[in-house]
Parts: sequence; structure tokens; C-alpha cells
Amino acid sequence: MVPVPPRLTRDDVACWVLKSALPPAAVAPGWRPGAVVRLQRCVRRSYRLDLVRPGQPCLLWVSGRDRPGVHALGEVVGPAGTREDGQPVLDVALRLLAAPVPRAQLLPHGGFRDAEVLRMPAGSNPSYLTPGQFAALAGLLPAGGGTPTR
Repeated sequence: MVPVPPRLTRDDVACWVLKSALPPAAVAPGWRPGAVVRLQRCVRRSYRLDLVRPGQPCLLWVSGRDRPGVHALGEVVGPAGTREDGQPVLDVALRLLAAPVPRAQLLPHGGFRDAEVLRMPAGSNPSYLTPGQFAALAGLLPAGGGTPTR
């Protein structure tokens, strides 16, 4: 029998993680480092969407073999919604990092290694970072390189 993970609470979530198999240039053509784009990202309908609030930090995690890791940081800019086709979405504003924070750099980091996005890379959107994991990520960003606000 597979153990059921505990339900998240707002206190568990410091940052929402939105995963993409596509690189940033395919997510938003012409997206340049430092530029902010507003995107609507598809998410899975679950209780987690009830925890999402505008103003919360979020990030774009690129999965796969080509430069996996954190590529953009930003915030949720609207409540969870639904597209015309019924797909749930989150509206976010993301700033593309000058250089991604590679998965390989995050894996050995004690504060990040148990992040859901590393433990369950095929998990659905949105994933999340705890306050400790978000702080660990902030410690790996270059000065002025997009330090999270929370």
C-alpha cells in the first residue's frame, strides 16, 4: 500500500513550482534574461489550487535532459482559473534568470534535496517549495539575479 502524503497547508508553501518540458524560448518566444512575461500555465485540478493566492512567489522549473532546473522566478498574479476548454490555469508573471539554477547544483544542497520537484519529477503542476527549500534556492542565486522576495 502506497502511503498518502499529508495535505499541504498555506504555511507549508513558500513558492509554487510550475514545471515545463519546454525551454523558456519555447514557452514565450523572444523571452530574454531579465524580462518579465505574463503567462497562463496549465495546472492539475486539486485542493492545492485553493491554497494559491495572488502575490505568492512562483518559479518555472524546466524538466528533462536539456538544462533542467530553475529558469525563471516571479509571482502568481491572479486566482486559479479555467480556460474555455475546462483546463485549470494559473496566471503568473515570471522574470527569466540570466542563467538557470541547474538541477545538478540543487541536488546535493541539503536544504533543497528533499524538494518535491526532485523527489517526484513527473508529479503534476503545481508543485511547491517549503520555506527552507525556497531559502536554499535564494542562497544559490547571484546577487541581483532574481532573489526571491519571500
